[in-house]
Amino acid sequence: MLEKTIRLEHTHRILFTREVFVARNNTIRDLLTRDHPHKLPRVLVFVDEAVATANPDLIDDITGYGEAHAEAFTLVDTPIVIPGGEACKNDLRLVECCWDAINEAGLDRHSYVFVIGGGAVLDLVCFAASTAHRGIRHVRFPTTTLSQGDGGVGVKNGVNYFGKKNWIGSFQVPYAVVNDFAFLETLPRRERRNGIIEAIKVSLIRDAAFFEQIEAMADDLAALQQEALEKVVQRSAELHVEHIATSGDPFELGSARPLDFGHWAAHKLEQISKFAVSHGEAVAIGMAVDLVYSRMQGILDAETCERVLNLIERIGFATYSPHLLDNGRSGEPAILEGLEEFREHLGGELTVTLVPKIGEKIEVHEMNRVKILNALVELRQRQA
Repeated sequence: MLEKTIRLEHTHRILFTREVFVARNNTIRDLLTRDHPHKLPRVLVFVDEAVATANPDLIDDITGYGEAHAEAFTLVDTPIVIPGGEACKNDLRLVECCWDAINEAGLDRHSYVFVIGGGAVLDLVCFAASTAHRGIRHVRFPTTTLSQGDGGVGVKNGVNYFGKKNWIGSFQVPYAVVNDFAFLETLPRRERRNGIIEAIKVSLIRDAAFFEQIEAMADDLAALQQEALEKVVQRSAELHVEHIATSGDPFELGSARPLDFGHWAAHKLEQISKFAVSHGEAVAIGMAVDLVYSRMQGILDAETCERVLNLIERIGFATYSPHLLDNGRSGEPAILEGLEEFREHLGGELTVTLVPKIGEKIEVHEMNRVKILNALVELRQRQA
């Protein structure tokens, strides 16, 4: 047997700016000329339909930016607007539409796909880009608090299949992620709030000081004050990227997923509710389930559990949904099916991240189903 070790290095760039497509903003120009200053790369842009609607000048701004910086890159076509929201990830025809556009534009592995939108559109388009020509460079422009602080800065792409989230997908480090905070100002209130929960999540598993900062800003965050949102989103993005870069498992070859704290229940809850419960809302509830469960198991003390639940609720999230007790195929609540689906998604043994104290995490490999149900009942009573 011949056996060799192949080591790859990846650079993960996160840039923070405002009004990135104003001609005087050189963020994109400088980004595309840093590695290959003498090349003129081809760029194809995809835009989330909701973002285009909320920012009616955006398409013209992108086109104008391409004209103003024609010495740095070639914008090969008018930006392509595609439907967004979680529903777009259920439609494989949209992946084919992206492939068609990439093919028609004549992009190659030295070209770039830009995608501007929320997390679902980023997942969809970046999956298409990562599989075209075995991987075309893509630059993400997340436009929601959720995607700027969490999913959009990651290395995962995917679409839903068999009724399961991200069943088809890939790993590819984006060439860059550009967080333009101006996009957050046009979001509906629900979308502005959603990303705060992922900031709380990453603070719980990595950074107690950040958790305390979120507590101190809770009133401003509940009011969705822009400056507070930007601070929380930026630190959340930094911590997520730090974990990806330093965890030793950026492409999830093992079974542990610390950044998925609260997500085994969240993903299933989204599915059960037919996505009426948004991802951020589902993560808040999934975290609440795991926090109460951890307290019942003696992993987390009651005072800390209550402290975290209070923060989640102060910011405006519910900690319970009636869908948690919807019956599944076995007659038990369908949410319990999420454990096995999570194990399948992980590969290997079930590994669930829990929080023994703020800023720390542990991994457990089995969950007591009776105590999970008890946690659901307690949360129902809490919201009564």
